[in-house]
Parts: sequence; C-alpha cells; structure tokens
Amino acid sequence: MSELNKLGLAQARDALRKGDVTSVELTEACLKEIDGADALGAFVHKTPEIAMERAAAADVRIKAGDAPAMCGLPIGIKDLFCTKGVASQAASRILEGFRPEYESTVSQNLADAGAVMLGKLNMDEFAMGSSNETSVYGNVVNPWRRAGDDAALTPGGSSGGSASAVAADLCLAATGTDTGGSIRQPAAFTGTVGIKPTYGRCSRWGIVAFASSLDQAGPMTKTVRDSAIMLGAMCSHDPKDSTSADLPVPDFEAMLTGDIRGKKIGIPREYRMEGMPAEIEALWQSGTDMLRDAGAEIVDISLPHTKYALPAYYVIAPAEASSNLARYDGVRYGRRAAMAKGDGITEMYEKTRAEGFGPEVQRRVMIGTYVLSAGFYDAYYNRARKVRTLIKKDFEDVFAAGVDAILTPATPSAAFGLGEMTDADPVAMYLNDVFTVTVNLAGLPGIAVPAGVNGQGLPLGLQLIGRPWEEGDLLNTAYALEAAAGFVAKPEKWW
Repeated sequence: MSELNKLGLAQARDALRKGDVTSVELTEACLKEIDGADALGAFVHKTPEIAMERAAAADVRIKAGDAPAMCGLPIGIKDLFCTKGVASQAASRILEGFRPEYESTVSQNLADAGAVMLGKLNMDEFAMGSSNETSVYGNVVNPWRRAGDDAALTPGGSSGGSASAVAADLCLAATGTDTGGSIRQPAAFTGTVGIKPTYGRCSRWGIVAFASSLDQAGPMTKTVRDSAIMLGAMCSHDPKDSTSADLPVPDFEAMLTGDIRGKKIGIPREYRMEGMPAEIEALWQSGTDMLRDAGAEIVDISLPHTKYALPAYYVIAPAEASSNLARYDGVRYGRRAAMAKGDGITEMYEKTRAEGFGPEVQRRVMIGTYVLSAGFYDAYYNRARKVRTLIKKDFEDVFAAGVDAILTPATPSAAFGLGEMTDADPVAMYLNDVFTVTVNLAGLPGIAVPAGVNGQGLPLGLQLIGRPWEEGDLLNTAYALEAAAGFVAKPEKWW
C-alpha cells in the first residue's frame, strides 16, 4: 500500500486487521511526512521514539487478536493535553520547560486503546484565538490555498495545528478541544470533520484549563466514521473530573446507518445573520435540501436569545480564564522571570506574568478580572450567567418539541489570510465564533462536516447540533449529510 499517511482511521484499522500493513509502517509514513512539513507549523514537539515504541507494541496486540479500534493508529495530540514526560506548554511562554509527571485522562484512554502518539500539535495560546496566530511557537498555516493565490491562510483556532495536520495527512487524526468553536471552526476551514461532544462526555482532567464550564475535548478526523471511532476511545467516566458524566459510552460507529428518515431537523431563523456571504447562505440551503432528500423533515425553529450568545460568552470565558490562569505565577512550574536586586514576590509575579502571557491572553485575563471585580460582578458576570440559562432553555424547548438536530453554518466565512484580522478590532476576530459559542454555553454536542467549496476553492463546513448525550444520533445525521455532500477535495501539496 502506498501513501499510508493518507488513510483514514477506519481504512487503516481494517488494513491492520487484515495484515495488509503494520502499525510500524503506518507510523513511519506519518513521521516522514511530518519531517517534511515544517512549513505548516503544525507539529511543535515531535515524539518519534514514543511513536515507534507504541507502534511496535500495537503490532504485537493486533497479532494476538487483542486490538481495540484505535490500536496501532498514528495520531497527533493538541499541546493542551498533558502528556507524561513530554513538553505540554499550551503554546504559552509561561509553561516553557513544563514536562508533566502525569497523563491527561483522554490521552491515557487513547494510549490504552493502542493509539500511537506522533507528537504535540500547535494551537492558540491557552486555546484563546480563532486563527492560530497567538502561539509562542508561531503561526500554523492552512494547507489549503486560494485558487491562483499563494497567500498563507489561517487553519482556524484554537485547534489549528490539529486541523492543519489532519488536512495535510501528517497524521490519521488528532485531538482537539472546543471552548467556543475551537474544534468545529478549524475543521470547517480545513475540510475536515470535528465533533465537540456533550459537556462531561470526555474528561477534562489533565487538559490545561481555559474556561472550565465550557472546555470539552473531541476528535478531529478525515471522515464522520473516523470521528465515531476516535470519540468512542476518548470518552469515559472519570472520578478525577467532577463534571465527568457517569454514563455508558455507546458504540458510536455501530450507530452509523445513514438512515435519517423521519428525523426532524431544525433551521434556526436567528442564524441568518445580516451580511452573511451568499456562499454560506447557499451552502446552508444546499445542506437543508440534502437532509430533506435523505428523508428528514425540515422545520423552522426559533432560538430567540442567540443574539446575546457572543457577549455572554466573552464575559463568562474570560472570567473563568482569569481565575484558571491565576495559578501561573512563576512559583511552582514553568517560566520564572529574571529578578532585579531588591525585587520581592509581587515583582516576581508581575514580571513573570507580563513576559509569560501573550497579548491576547493578557487581554482576556484583564477582561475577566474586571467582570469579576466587586463593582461589576452583578452587572456583567451574573447577568451573563442568566443569559446562558436562557440560551440553554431555547435549545431545551426546541428539543422538547421533537427536533432531533439543528443545522447551521459552521463559520461565517471560508479561511481568511494570516494577518488579515490581527491588526483589526479584536471583536472582528471574535465574530468568527458566532455560530459555535451557543453550543458550548448550552453544553450540547456539535459537529462540523465539510460540505462544499467557495468560489476560490476553499472548503466550507456545515454544523449539526444534537441533543445532550446523543452523539451517536448526531454522528449518524452527520454521516448522512457527509454522504450527500460527497466532499472529497484535498489541498494541493505546496509545503
């Protein structure tokens, strides 16, 4: 078999079980591809020794007939997941030199399932960003290019390294995290599939925290089937995470029938934003028609508090971030600033945090500290929490009325150029999350599926939002949409 790195998880798993290929061969193919792709800036800590060791162990398990679905499959791990003995920096200068003595629950679950870690993937610093331009390692570049244009494009953020690596076939799949769209937006920008499961489905233990009531890990893959396979391996109940749900993990792959006849798909009128590009509107309509043709019933729905979602999110997320990031002070681990003679502990805190955090993280910490301060707590933070409850109730009402899933665009545009938005008002960048943040505020599962290309040949994605804990049903609807869309485009190799 040639070009083994281009296989998806399901294809590679089947080839491994038939004996057509070994995990060592698959892993070598990916490592070779990674070494030639530094121009993408996707892999930031390469771990070839760990990869080859795990691949050899996986081959033994497969031969012995003791092989879970992920066994022997080479994947990338976002730099937000703590990996024992391997640098885990959350793309921040303040965690320079941090090599945890423990493994995150999700990456441990994947390791236990026999998955092969190729290395750590680039991301926005502390997952704060929509374009992967806030990383201490430098920008990630989208493998896609506009037709006839060599301008470097963003892969989206914060899981930009994961999206770029999967789209460029550097790995078979990757882990991502999603706080306000950080799996689904980059998936849409790179023509890949990304699912954010229900809040509590994947353990947050050992994942560097951004906003604890919103963060959720999920897979980024080449197909919906691959997402179902990897999500099953990532999920588990974890007593170390108080928000982890004690629920059985179904066989998500077995639920992929493609039959969605009789399913009710809601189209929210509030997502028809003013100034939405005609291409996004047309894609949304096309996705609606595809689901209708597959036998689903299309219904118009209202989510009346949608317009308050972004403001509420950008109060709640920075508030939680300012609290979570207070622990980075130069005392116990990570970077400590050089001290001048006579400096005390206060100066040490100030200098360490000033040089350790990048401008976007500093901005959000300051916003968060402000909205949590005594004089503004009720005016901002408490009010945002009340709005969040109303947004959650909007979805509950729609699902109670019999809607099975909701179809929306994943992003308000295709991938934009690196540097195009960084000098603008930061709010312009935050608007990239307009279709995705509601899902995090309500704790729901959401998936981005590639469904077409724009006039410049760049991928565009659609988002499906499901009922809580019904990822299997959501994946099946996404599977039907994927089959109808027939998206097979790949970026032309330039790196």
